[in-house]
Amino acid sequence: MSKLVAPAFALIAVLGLAACQTVEGFGRDVSTAGSTIAYEANDAR
Repeated sequence: MSKLVAPAFALIAVLGLAACQTVEGFGRDVSTAGSTIAYEANDAR
């Protein structure tokens, strides 16, 4: 699981620095991050 932690934090940091202009945009970014993390977690199985 530690293999997923660093990329997940990196992804969240990049999305956070992407300067979302609206709450809706932030929601899409968080959703994308969650989907990516879920995909990577399933791929690691």
